[in-house]
Amino acid sequence: MPGGVNSPVRAFRSVGAAHPVFFKSAKGSKLYDVDGNEYIDYIGSWGPMIHGHADSEIEAAAIEALKSSSSFGAPTELENLMAAEVIKLVPSIEMVRMVNSGTEAVLSAIRLARAFTSKLNPKKNKIIKFKGCYHGHVDALLVQAGSGVATLGLPDSLGVNSNVTQDTIVLNFNDFLGLKEVFKKEGELISAIIVEPIIGNGGCILPEAGFLEALRTVCDKYESLLIFDEVMTGFRVALGGAQEKYSVMPDITTLGKVIGGGFPVGAYGARREIMELVAPAGAMYQAGTLSGNPVAMAAGLTALKKLQRVGFYDDLTAKTQYLIKGLKMASGDIPVQFVEAAGMFGMFFSKTVVKNFDEAKASNVEFFKKYYMEMLQRGIYLAPSAFEAFFMSAAHSYEDLDRTIEAHKDSILFLSQILV
Repeated sequence: MPGGVNSPVRAFRSVGAAHPVFFKSAKGSKLYDVDGNEYIDYIGSWGPMIHGHADSEIEAAAIEALKSSSSFGAPTELENLMAAEVIKLVPSIEMVRMVNSGTEAVLSAIRLARAFTSKLNPKKNKIIKFKGCYHGHVDALLVQAGSGVATLGLPDSLGVNSNVTQDTIVLNFNDFLGLKEVFKKEGELISAIIVEPIIGNGGCILPEAGFLEALRTVCDKYESLLIFDEVMTGFRVALGGAQEKYSVMPDITTLGKVIGGGFPVGAYGARREIMELVAPAGAMYQAGTLSGNPVAMAAGLTALKKLQRVGFYDDLTAKTQYLIKGLKMASGDIPVQFVEAAGMFGMFFSKTVVKNFDEAKASNVEFFKKYYMEMLQRGIYLAPSAFEAFFMSAAHSYEDLDRTIEAHKDSILFLSQILV
């Protein structure tokens, strides 16, 4: 395997390690490596494990579905139940198409946006994205993408044809003025804006007050579409995702991670007039052999049902805030910024609040690398990159959080002494 892994950030190169940790099992908030070491996990398979690892109800649903078949390649009741659940929970979605990954959802959403806006103006081909927002390995969007691209020190990616990216405009997140100027100059040519409403692949960067609203306003003015990439934030920061949390309605939404309950899955949805362009209802073609896979649908449907239990997000938020408060108090004189949004949080070793990816890159990445290895040795498993969000699960106990705070305190104290 290239680099010994099947996804770049797993290689641990971004934290200067010779090799990654190899895992054998997981349960609840804990991971166990091949040597039997235990870790408190704050990656959660990069977001899906909001209920913790090996959740008994999700496992049971997946096993029951598997008894019938692992795949039909044909319509099933489960995918209809999943579609109904997504439509019920996500404010902007009236119709939805299941796919197999977040990348697949995004590339389909971009194609759909262009299909819709081309009816208004055939020249509407340009897409706006933001530095540090990663939207999967879609050629047109693999531009200043943050996440693995940034941690590996790659400018973008080899093999991406410049003709593919010539219609991609890149702006800074939270840049109100830049947004206004670009639309004033090229608004008639812009098909869509795509954005992580909370950047998770450039760290955890929140939108400033009014920024998402500004995106909505400018799209309405120039008849462009607003795409929220909620692969990470969907069902993670609120039951209805970031669009519910911030009360901003996108035109198209992409989903993934949580809706699969730990299985590979993705989805994109929008209001009916947009989605009816998708084949076979319309002429925008997109297909997938394993789309709507029954095992993933059963697991994901169970995960979504569990999210709707009374107090779920209150408990998740309380745990995240408890952890952040403890980490702040245990940080001593080390300048560090913490960010949280329900079950998603992040940290930057910086003196000032981080508002965009340029500021994230200006944080003390070298200190993070050393901090990461110290936390790992103390049994805390964080994302091995200074440009990734961390995740809380319902399975984390307050004992887990206290152990994490203590490990943070010890790591900071140790590093403060040796780096003076």
